[in-house]
Amino acid sequence: MQSVGRVTSALPFEAEWKPVIVDSGQSMKVFVTGATGFIGRALVLALRRKGHTVVGWVRCEKRARALLGDEVELLQITDRDSSLSEALSRCQGVVNLAGEPIFGKRWTRARRQSLLASRVSLTSRLATGIKNAGQAPRVFLSGSAVGFYGDRGNEALDESSGPGNGFLASLCQKWERAALEASSASTRVVCLRTGIVLGQGGGALDAMLRVFKVGLGGPLGHGRQFISWIHLEDCVNLMISALENSAIEGPLNVVGPAPVSQRVLARALGQTLRRPSLFPTPRIALKTVIGQAAEALLTGQKCYPRKATACGISFRHESIEGALKELLVPSGISIGTLGLSTPPPLDEPDYLGSRVPKYFLQTRVMVDAPLAEVFPFFSKPPNLALLTPPKIGFMIHRMEGPMGRGATIEYRLRVAGIKLGWRSRIERWEEGKVFVDSQERGPYYSWWHEHHFRAQGRYTIMEDRVYYAPPLGLLGRLAHRVFIAAQLREAFHYRGAAVGLRFGKLPIGEDEDERKA
Repeated sequence: MQSVGRVTSALPFEAEWKPVIVDSGQSMKVFVTGATGFIGRALVLALRRKGHTVVGWVRCEKRARALLGDEVELLQITDRDSSLSEALSRCQGVVNLAGEPIFGKRWTRARRQSLLASRVSLTSRLATGIKNAGQAPRVFLSGSAVGFYGDRGNEALDESSGPGNGFLASLCQKWERAALEASSASTRVVCLRTGIVLGQGGGALDAMLRVFKVGLGGPLGHGRQFISWIHLEDCVNLMISALENSAIEGPLNVVGPAPVSQRVLARALGQTLRRPSLFPTPRIALKTVIGQAAEALLTGQKCYPRKATACGISFRHESIEGALKELLVPSGISIGTLGLSTPPPLDEPDYLGSRVPKYFLQTRVMVDAPLAEVFPFFSKPPNLALLTPPKIGFMIHRMEGPMGRGATIEYRLRVAGIKLGWRSRIERWEEGKVFVDSQERGPYYSWWHEHHFRAQGRYTIMEDRVYYAPPLGLLGRLAHRVFIAAQLREAFHYRGAAVGLRFGKLPIGEDEDERKA
């Protein structure tokens, strides 16, 4: 396709003209900061699915490797700007997602300076690195936020709307100005004005769940302020569109098409969890606890993704109810006690004879990728962390022997908030078909996990079968009913979402002829 020119400002609300989407179709090497964060990990998976190579600029290479697997090239942060320019010269795209969390601490003067430095200073350094690169990257995506617009009440906002007032608005303006320093005839700059990103394993939703799950959730303040939200999957897809589509430049609202009020969000979350959502948090209470940081929670913006829709970009998750159901209600995962209908384990192993399991977990998914791509990814232990909820704290400590029968893997994780060690042994290995790991040491009395793979046309059927038993007999069975089964559903639900980002997935029951068409 031929470009019709760059979209440098949002279209008027009544405009009907839409630019042609320009997709080069070429793979890029993409330099990413903040790759180990909530959005960054999802973006890495989605970039790999699109065939792009990822370079992560990280503070601790060991920790980043444990979190990002072996598909990402890592570059450790140094004080040498020349090394940064050299690295950027090898990349066609840059995505800047780094920055200290806005919440968690009071906005003291020192804290505000820290928030500015972690965003503005780093962004300026990247912009300088891009300008000094021997071959400048074609595109620079840099973080910002809908806080740019300040508290605007019921006003409909798009990318052409002016800035607001307050600390967050000022921060975002400085942040964007720093990014725009990289703009040139060679490099287009996109400022990602991101809203509230809803996804598994982190972000605003994870924080809200802690309160709502115990029945104490509700709107913040009066509840009428608007929340501009977006599903994590739509968020990373929109970012990749901005990388690939040369028609997108300047500010870009990374939000979904249907902003809702705090009150509606709280009600939808309560209904999804089947918990009450009647306990509003008074303004005075928030300000007492977190001080000026309450500004970000008690104000709102009613933002629309005008530039994205003008470019023909669609959203998979448009309703808050549907998005929350997809994120919080696991599907395709069955857990029950072993019975006559349970598929027998492979080879009737001695392991299960000495450590008799009590429960059986099964999940199946159709992966939108050929077996030759899927099996190697899942058979590499370093990639397991990308498929595991961050709160589990999965980290490989040691591996003995090449991947195959007899290999052992030691890693650390958290179960119910307690740090534990786990030692697995590969009991069976058939390249391209199946591999099995058992727990030699860990939190379970018995754990036998079979990973089955089967080619179906250009797709792959992937099935997990887990035969397991918690420790402590009757007490363990009670714990299984109270929280262990729920944690396993959550972990495999997260894994399914990560698989979708990395490869794409389809419902098992979908008609095969339609998929081939």
